[in-house]
Amino acid sequence: MNIRSALRSGAIAGAINVFVVLLGVTGLAGTIVSGWFKLPTQLPGVWILLLLVASWGGAMAVRRITSESWRAAIIAGLLAGVSHGVIMALLTAGVGALTGSGVDLRKWLAQLTPQAVDLLTLGLSPAAAAVAMFALLTAAGLAGALLARASARYRWRESLRERWSAIHKSLVAMPTVQTLVQYKYSRQILYGVALLALLVAPLVLGQYWNYTLGTVGIYVMLGLGLNIVVGMAGLLDLGYVAFFAIGAYTVGLLTAPEPHGIMMDFWLALPIGVVLAAIFGILLGIPVLRMRGDYLAIVTLGFGEIIRILSKSDALTSLTDGPQGVRNIGGPSLFGFSVNNEFYFMYFIVLGIMLVALITHRLQLSRVGRAWMAMREDEDVAAAMGVYTLKYKLLAFAIGAAFAGFGGAIFASRNKFTGPEDFTLLVSVNVLSLVIIGGMGSIPGVIVGALVLKGLPEILRQLENYRMLAFGALLIVMMILRPEGLWPSKRRAMELHESLE
Repeated sequence: MNIRSALRSGAIAGAINVFVVLLGVTGLAGTIVSGWFKLPTQLPGVWILLLLVASWGGAMAVRRITSESWRAAIIAGLLAGVSHGVIMALLTAGVGALTGSGVDLRKWLAQLTPQAVDLLTLGLSPAAAAVAMFALLTAAGLAGALLARASARYRWRESLRERWSAIHKSLVAMPTVQTLVQYKYSRQILYGVALLALLVAPLVLGQYWNYTLGTVGIYVMLGLGLNIVVGMAGLLDLGYVAFFAIGAYTVGLLTAPEPHGIMMDFWLALPIGVVLAAIFGILLGIPVLRMRGDYLAIVTLGFGEIIRILSKSDALTSLTDGPQGVRNIGGPSLFGFSVNNEFYFMYFIVLGIMLVALITHRLQLSRVGRAWMAMREDEDVAAAMGVYTLKYKLLAFAIGAAFAGFGGAIFASRNKFTGPEDFTLLVSVNVLSLVIIGGMGSIPGVIVGALVLKGLPEILRQLENYRMLAFGALLIVMMILRPEGLWPSKRRAMELHESLE
């Protein structure tokens, strides 16, 4: 048994718990658990989280040893628990002693309130709290190790997997399912049912959920556009928000009464915004055609920041109204009837997603899509095989930018306002994150990624202060456990697994 590996596993779990305490995630867990079970105190939630992390450390220590004996598992779990317990005991004793001496830790760590420290120390003296912390986390590490060994020994995972496989085979073998699968129009019927659900959903949902799902839909359009640039062509673009801003500002300036009073119809301004975004995509692509990887990412990042800074600068205040943004942006109307509200915009966004997804799907199956994928796999080999990489790079930038401009136009019109603060670097990071988490090169993956990154935070509003922490943790977990994404394209998953092997 590798003693160093077991101690390292416990130290990793201990480092995680230190950050969990210092960032106040324990308090969040206590609030959620006490709210769910109507408990009078947050103590169970705080300690459940700490003990779960400690158990994970013990389980990780067992998975790293080659021996299958229970004795080795017990020793590994104890070593992981001891190293974890020592780290957390020192933290508990230090925090308790500083708080007891009258030091206000909130000056440096806002989450370490006196109430949070009491929950961590169980109301005991610093020495007694450190001993209790050490004992509990050591026991939790041992318990995690025993559970991991039992799971491997009795093959619970394999049993559950075999049972699920048997249920799946029995369902597929049912005559009704076989008839549906073999029916010529089964896929069209499935698409029709999904479309009907989308058309009925805005009638059932209220204003809040229509607005929230509309935001998710706009990010789906942005993700599909960036998916062409990053997922298909393999070009890392960190300034994608610039095209989003160009589409939004174009429609805003052409349809709003101020600052220019053009008051153009939305349906005329929309294609202008899309075309302008595509033109700027080409203009960005021309000077960076020969750049790759990190260099391309840095240049596009700078382009996005230039657009944002220009939109709020005094130099362009006469054109864009500067930091105040553009207000009272016009919306769409059909046959003289205004459809400028969340209810009708939900249908507009759904139709926009269908249009963008259809174009993306057709491009993916075309000669252009195959050229992009060849460039993504190996640009030099693609050029040697006759792919004109410069043309296809420009085409990827132009189409991706056009989709972003389309999303920006809808975004500005729906909100009736657009300003520089809507187009920060975080927007580009969010869109890139949903493409990576959903699955690069996959249309369903982009939709799933948008639901995870934009939809779930609206459901879990209590995690709002920890959104960036959750983003980082989710990206780390995805890169370790499922680097291809939640719903990857088959080709991308095959390429990635081959490269990892």
